[in-house]
Amino acid sequence: MSIITAPQCRAARAMLDWTQPRLAEASGLGLSTIVDFERQRRAVSAEALSAMRCALEAAGVEFTNGGQPGVRLQGAPGGSIPAEELNASNDE
Repeated sequence: MSIITAPQCRAARAMLDWTQPRLAEASGLGLSTIVDFERQRRAVSAEALSAMRCALEAAGVEFTNGGQPGVRLQGAPGGSIPAEELNASNDE
């Protein structure tokens, strides 16, 4: 399993309409871990990254890590959202 990036995590939450507390609950992690990871305040463990990824995948997100990291809903037609297009303006 490959590691996810902070922009991928934010985009995946947005696609699911999940808050940071919801991801913390689903992944079994502390809220501060989610916040710090997404804001790139500190490095988090591989185990924490795996827990976030597993929770998001279980909810229907697919991470694409080919030439450019991205994220999409499983089974969604079309391509993923490229990492460089993932920003706060996508958060509504």
